[in-house]
Amino acid sequence: MRSSSPFHVLSTLELAAFVAFAASFVYLLIFFGVEFFRSLLLRPSSDLWADDCEDEKVVSVVAEGFLQKAPCGQALDGETPKLDFDPVKPAAPKAKPVETEKWDEQIDLSEEDEEVIASVVAGTTPSYSLESKLGDCRRAAAVRREALQRMTGKSLAGLPLEGFDYESILGQCCEMPVGYVQIPVGIAGPLELDGREYSVPMATTEGCLVASTNRGCKAIAMSGGANSILLRDGMTRAPVVRFGLAKRAAELKFYLESPANFEALSSVFNSSSRFARLQSIKGAIAGKNLYLRFSCSTGDAMGMNMVSKGVQNIMDFLQKDFPDMDVMGISSNFCSDKKPAAVNWIEGRGKSVVCEAVIKGDVVRKVLKTSVEALVELNMLKNLTGSAMAGALGGFNAHASNIVTAIYIATGQDPAQNVESSHCITMMEAVNDGKDLHVSVTMPSIEVGTVGGGTQLASQSACLNLLGVKGANREAPGSNSRLLATVVAGSVLAGELSDVSSRPASSSRAT
Repeated sequence: MRSSSPFHVLSTLELAAFVAFAASFVYLLIFFGVEFFRSLLLRPSSDLWADDCEDEKVVSVVAEGFLQKAPCGQALDGETPKLDFDPVKPAAPKAKPVETEKWDEQIDLSEEDEEVIASVVAGTTPSYSLESKLGDCRRAAAVRREALQRMTGKSLAGLPLEGFDYESILGQCCEMPVGYVQIPVGIAGPLELDGREYSVPMATTEGCLVASTNRGCKAIAMSGGANSILLRDGMTRAPVVRFGLAKRAAELKFYLESPANFEALSSVFNSSSRFARLQSIKGAIAGKNLYLRFSCSTGDAMGMNMVSKGVQNIMDFLQKDFPDMDVMGISSNFCSDKKPAAVNWIEGRGKSVVCEAVIKGDVVRKVLKTSVEALVELNMLKNLTGSAMAGALGGFNAHASNIVTAIYIATGQDPAQNVESSHCITMMEAVNDGKDLHVSVTMPSIEVGTVGGGTQLASQSACLNLLGVKGANREAPGSNSRLLATVVAGSVLAGELSDVSSRPASSSRAT
């Protein structure tokens, strides 16, 4: 083309290059040209563009101080807090079209519901006040859900609304509900523990977790079962107080730790509840600040609220003899709740349990598909040495938190307390001349209850009933929660046994 040579004098290679060039030009023309002409022919009208621009111009103006904190129970009071000034009213947000999914629930909404939804979308009705305004918790959840979808333009298809008792969570389990999350519950077991059998409910979305725990339960049952020992039972709370001088902080420490004063202090503490019983008070000083760790039994409740009320009684009582004491906080993290802490690992919190079993050698080979020698060596290298290399705090185990969390969710415990409740050291040792395996788990801070919180919900209550620990034990207060703690430890023992067995071992050691 550059030399204007006629086609009949071009070589075959040059002709092929020309054809390739022409084909590329045609391809590009089709690729870009079709979209170009479509945009010209199907361009939306100027009115539609104007509508989009109007959406972008919506601006909300909030006067200084307009946003105020409302108490969690505001929805129960039935009144919206009144302002003592006239704020600038924000422009009402425009509802967005909601994405629809074929599996979304059809929610019947009345004209009155539509008015309330519009009011929530506009910002004139607070979402948290719907329960008190409508007097129907299920209806409030449906209205809040629809308002949320319209405000965000996002569908909540797949998040169920029906089939849940919203009255049961009002004021204690969850605020401003729009539905509930479904978690499958599997059963591991039977777990043979202390001469009884338990079918252990585990709520999880982790595949193989229930199956693995179930294999451990089988190995334990075929070897005669496991045994548990409850070492201690006491929930803790630790306030922090401050004095002008460290000397005064030390004086209070000595006063509280003196056996001569314990009876008077326990009388004040125990007056807060029928079940709270003060066990001990330990102090730790940092300069002129004194950290006090109270420990008490709490019956079948997990007991955080119970011990906090008792501590508050003691603080009020001490103000008479120590008027220069400033209570800086009812909880100082010296408790320690929902955080890994050495104080829980050493002193314990909640229920401290040891669970053990002797697994027969032939069961190790046939059920666990490994050998006693391989298990002992891997446990030492992984759970003990490996955890030490990582600087673990309470994490000398394979996956205790997996089992703890699954049982906690199924039985209505506080899932966040799996942090300290999963503190565990797993020990394995060859016994009976190396033929059998002794395995144990030591868990110093299992925090569980069978009354209060999420334990009263229907699904969680059913799982507690399956274990035979539903509600409070009126003949022996506290025995249900203690039994639940031993079941947790026994299930962890099964999970540890199976998980360590599943790790690769050399053929010579696995035979």
